Amino acid sequence: MANEEIMEEMENEGTLITLEDEEGNEVEFEFLDIVEYDGEEYIVLIENDENADEVVILKINAVDEETEEYVSIEDDALLDTIFEKFKKKYEGEIDFA
Repeated sequence: MANEEIMEEMENEGTLITLEDEEGNEVEFEFLDIVEYDGEEYIVLIENDENADEVVILKINAVDEETEEYVSIEDDALLDTIFEKFKKKYEGEIDFA
């Protein structure tokens, strides 16, 4: 399970996370939620850009008790399942048009 202290910090609206893209550039994301599925946890982010229209879903892997890493998901069916769970949770609160 994700480090509870980290989760509490992220659950505050507007929490920003900086990650590196494939080219090594830093990209700032806004934390949206953590979704649990099939015994695993996934973080849902959106780029901190007013034109952003897609979420990013990454698997959370615990490195140790205080450190986590976020891993890309290659399985499109898994991504769709997690996104559907996210959409259902926020139905009526977020416009997914």
